[in-house]
Parts: sequence; structure tokens; C-alpha cells
Amino acid sequence: MTRHILKLAPWACLAAILFVTVSPISLRPGDILPVDLDRALAFTLLGILFVLAYPRHILLCAVLLVLGAGVIEMLQFLSPTRHAHWEDAGVKAVGAVFGVLIGRFALRFHPDMRARAQ
Repeated sequence: MTRHILKLAPWACLAAILFVTVSPISLRPGDILPVDLDRALAFTLLGILFVLAYPRHILLCAVLLVLGAGVIEMLQFLSPTRHAHWEDAGVKAVGAVFGVLIGRFALRFHPDMRARAQ
């Protein structure tokens, strides 16, 4: 059961990020944190979740999340109230890589996480 939840969590997080990124600005939740920090933390969480869900594919997770950050940013062209910026994609990509590193660290040094990955 835990394995199923662990596999579902990153996809649910990705869906939430896609919704917030592409939806009209009026549907976007308000930011508590500075916008760049908000973006970076969302992708950090996404990176952690994907590495924990797919521990044997860490490099693939990192590459796809970095590419996905750019694609997700470009999806904003679909909404007339949104605008895409390469700087925003960069912040998201850095957050994703940081999340992948945190996830990798957790798998390497936390015994319970390491056992689940094998």
C-alpha cells in the first residue's frame, strides 16, 4: 500500500503544479513566499517525490524534471493571462535538481528509505 501511495504522490504533485502553472491567473492560489522561492520549493518537492518513487531511475528523473521545467513554463503560452519566462524555468529546474539531490541523499543515508528502494 505504501508503495502505491509513494508512486501516486509525485504524479499528484506534478498535476497540481501543471494546474497552477497553466490555469488562468485568477485561479492561481496566492503566494505566501516570494514567487521564485515558491517555484523552487514546488519543484524541490517534485524532485524528492520522484526519486523516492523511482529510486532506480534517479538520473532519468533529474533529466526529465529539468526538461519538464522548461516545457511546463512554455505551456503558459496556452493561457492568455499568463506569460512564460526562461528565468522562471531556470528557477524550477534548479529546484528540481536540488530535490533530486535531497531524495538521493535520503535513499543513501536513511535505512528505511534504502530498504524500500531495493
